[in-house]
Amino acid sequence: MKIKRVDGPPKDILTFDLDVENELNLTPQQVEDVAEIFNTPLTGAYNWDYTVADNRIKKLYELGKELNWNGSMDLNWDYNHPADERIMQAEEDLPHETLQAYESLTEKEKIEFDRHDAAELLSQFLHGEQGALLVASQLTACAPTYNAKLYAASQTFDEARHVEVFNRYLQEKIGMHYPINKNLKLLLDKILTDPRWDLKFIGMQIIIEGLALAAFQMLKSLSKDPLLTQLLHYIIRDEARHVTFGINYLEDFIKTLTPEEIEERAEFAYEACVISRERLINTKAMQKYLKMSEEEAREFALSTTANTAFTNFLFTRIMPNLSRIGLLTDKVRPKFEALGLLEYEHAPDDFECDWNELEKPLEKFGEIPKVI
Repeated sequence: MKIKRVDGPPKDILTFDLDVENELNLTPQQVEDVAEIFNTPLTGAYNWDYTVADNRIKKLYELGKELNWNGSMDLNWDYNHPADERIMQAEEDLPHETLQAYESLTEKEKIEFDRHDAAELLSQFLHGEQGALLVASQLTACAPTYNAKLYAASQTFDEARHVEVFNRYLQEKIGMHYPINKNLKLLLDKILTDPRWDLKFIGMQIIIEGLALAAFQMLKSLSKDPLLTQLLHYIIRDEARHVTFGINYLEDFIKTLTPEEIEERAEFAYEACVISRERLINTKAMQKYLKMSEEEAREFALSTTANTAFTNFLFTRIMPNLSRIGLLTDKVRPKFEALGLLEYEHAPDDFECDWNELEKPLEKFGEIPKVI
């Protein structure tokens, strides 16, 4: 085993040879783990009252056990998407100058651009799921109640499975990892290094999981690869439980805090939302293939109809959840208003879930509905 310690995440694209079978099955001597150290004054908590006090959260925990899926066996890894077909549906409403740049590419270059664009986006999902894995493991140690510890432990396993399958898809089906988006890294660092367990809960269950749920649903609607569609569909079912757990738990807990403590958490949630707006603005593939500067690529990404639709969808999920748990306070409301996000406050929240939908058996490959 070799561990290389670094001061920050990699900056270069990591590539894998798609023609080499079983590249993931390396010996310990062949692997060099690259580790970036972070420190947090995390305060753990025992719980000596093992009473099951919340039937809704207990039900979510039991449902998670029933619907555990195996990333190695339940996904159809034998499927290989045609090398000359796109993985994701193309953006239809391109600005004139961008459309010209895209149309000037050869068919081979268009497919390469699609693979890099997909890899850049899916790599952020991979990195985000590793962050969620780390936060969930922290919550297992520091959450004060019995049910929260059990659920956080089950969520930790869910997140490990998500890391596993995104990593395998990127390595075996696309052949590359992109480095982490600096805004996603900033958001994860903010949540992981805060000593207060409930701020981790807010950042994780409301912001990161809400963001992930919206992003996965959006990409599922754009996916042209049935394996990727199946993978995302299974993960979406997990994430829906995670968000519902967070809303149910935090709504009661926030009521126990002082007004000053609530304001601190409301400000934390606002800052996390600001960072989240830039979370999926990925520019490296566009810079390379469409010959844009970083700022030009960023402005283009922000202006696309797909990004507008995603931003609307994202905050339609997050804002009503913040309102439900009591974090849209009078002090932060004007800040959200200035960002144009307050209009989403009255969308349906995730406190209630569709138990019939969540309890359905997992659909098999080729049976996945295109839109949830």
